[in-house]
Amino acid sequence: CVTLDVQAACQDTAVTQELLKEGFHRDLLVKVELGEHPGGCAVAARMRLPPGIYVDPYELATLQQHNLTKAVLFPDVIDLEAPKYLARDLLLLLFLEPDACCSHCFQAAVPVHTRYHRPAEGRQEALVVLESPEVLLCCCHSHLSAECWEPAEVDTPCSSDNTGPCQWHSTKHRPAYEESMLRVPVGLRKHSSLVCALTLLTTGLCSGLILTAACKYGHFS
Repeated sequence: CVTLDVQAACQDTAVTQELLKEGFHRDLLVKVELGEHPGGCAVAARMRLPPGIYVDPYELATLQQHNLTKAVLFPDVIDLEAPKYLARDLLLLLFLEPDACCSHCFQAAVPVHTRYHRPAEGRQEALVVLESPEVLLCCCHSHLSAECWEPAEVDTPCSSDNTGPCQWHSTKHRPAYEESMLRVPVGLRKHSSLVCALTLLTTGLCSGLILTAACKYGHFS
């Protein structure tokens, strides 16, 4: 009976994530409702982004300069132009802000971008699955119950502005969630010859126009 009561208490933490906007450039909104939250704790969501989706580190740095988003990206240097089949997983630690409408709720949003996928045979879209984030707490002056929280191996400070060490804790019990699926349009292999021909034609035409303009209006010594 004691075990059941502990598990029931630890399952109060709930995580939801939602993909906003349409197209290849979206906003990922993460919301956390804590069942236990001592005051003075930093709250973060640690999520693994599959190769089909990424966060732009330059865009993230700009948002952090304007205090719009606080996050740490691992690795912090990535190839933005790489297609999905040449990319790697990314680890994102997103610091959450208190929700004014709920005393024990936290949320944050971060821009995410979809990578190009390989052309397919018969289907015109691919699925990118986002697993539920892991909820992390960093409490410098408070204590968390050992039944619900355990030390997490996270080598990062309690905030994106701090450089000091921090002991993060994670929930022992997985929160209720549904995986988010992003549908990405992909090309068809049977159209590859047509696409290549049009690309070469367009490239040749544009190069000819640039060369003509350079010869007509350029000044050569």
